[in-house]
Amino acid sequence: MKPTGLWAALAAAVLQLAPVGALYAAMAPDAVLYQNAVLIDGTGAKAKPGQDILVQGDRIVAIASHGALAAADVAEARKVDLTGRYVLPGLIDSHVHLATPPNRAQAEARLKRDLYGGVTAVRDMADDLRAVAELARQARAGETPSPDIYYAALMAGRPFFGDPRVGAASEGFAPGTAPWMQAIDDETDLPTAVTLARGTAATAIKIYADLPPGLVRAITAEAHRQHMLVWTHSAIFPTRPAEVIAAGPDTISHVCYLAYQAEPVMLAAYEDHTPVHEALIPTDHDPVMAGLFQDMARRGEVLDATGSLFVKEEATTRASGHPLRCTGQAVVRLTRQAWRAGVAISTGTDFTNPPDQLWPEVFEEVFFLVRQVGMTPLEAIRSATLVGAQAAGQAQNMGTVEVGKIANLVVLRSDPLADIGALQTIDFVVKRGRTYQRSQYSLAKSSDRTLADGH
Repeated sequence: MKPTGLWAALAAAVLQLAPVGALYAAMAPDAVLYQNAVLIDGTGAKAKPGQDILVQGDRIVAIASHGALAAADVAEARKVDLTGRYVLPGLIDSHVHLATPPNRAQAEARLKRDLYGGVTAVRDMADDLRAVAELARQARAGETPSPDIYYAALMAGRPFFGDPRVGAASEGFAPGTAPWMQAIDDETDLPTAVTLARGTAATAIKIYADLPPGLVRAITAEAHRQHMLVWTHSAIFPTRPAEVIAAGPDTISHVCYLAYQAEPVMLAAYEDHTPVHEALIPTDHDPVMAGLFQDMARRGEVLDATGSLFVKEEATTRASGHPLRCTGQAVVRLTRQAWRAGVAISTGTDFTNPPDQLWPEVFEEVFFLVRQVGMTPLEAIRSATLVGAQAAGQAQNMGTVEVGKIANLVVLRSDPLADIGALQTIDFVVKRGRTYQRSQYSLAKSSDRTLADGH
């Protein structure tokens, strides 16, 4: 499929920024010293003013108070004065879909918007992995301006594979037979199925729908045995949320679906699921939900809440007259209760904004956590950085500004702890040591609008 309209204009602008060879960003110099910044390191610790950050290649090698690093260690480094600037880790969107169906130009345009908007990693939650793997390779090599991509191979029960999205994401394979999109039942050789999924270079298995509790547990155990993460929906149908949590996945998506735990009779199939009955969860102190969140917190499972998705969905669905899966009010209550119970919440989105919007989707999830759920800006930044890295299984390398980690930095002109909206005052982004000036993207977007308007 060829891109059309605004997506076509956005994709075309990617190719017009600079000649080949200087197209994406300046190669990282041997050493760069970012001087005198206010550091918000992503751990949840208070901001530290007057910090110097020394980057060598793609790694952070030293952090110290301004002027405290040995002169010999920084003599050859390029100096970047960040007085009056705020530095935080690269942001992470823990729920995207880049290739259902594959459209490389649109995906690259979206990823470019992400990177210039401060997003340095994303978690792709099941798509055509032939396309996603190439996008991930390009991103890792710095061939295109893009966040790093960590992705999942999907497993579900056989009834799910009548879904039209399956054909769009596994062209050339009979439904349920692609290594990245497998139908599972009691006859499946799970060690072989997980090995096939590993062969796609996926980070994780995503358990999606139409599987009983025994198979959810068995897939999770086999994936972990083969050193893969497990990412699941919060209700698998007919598997209840409590049984999903007890299976021990690493992350659980969609706070809305946790409410199915309160249903007297669990729905039998994903294809037949109906909206949750919110009367069963009337407050954000619900005892049924409290049990779920206590178990998630004890196990260290990350909640990929996607709250802003349901808030946006409410506005469009009410206008259409179709039933809602969850109201925005219920999603706020559930997310707030999970947060207060100590559940780690990442910033996943699961929607794509139109190409004429300047900022990545992840900002809407961060703003949801602060303005509706009640997190402090510091807590929401931690969700968008360290917790996102945990969700992707990458916390050892990213998610915080610490010595030894990858140099993924966002430099802001204003204080996001005073106003979370200041996240959109980006001066520049550093991804794996390479610099991406926000002003370059803004110029490209102005060109996009001209193209889209036919001027």
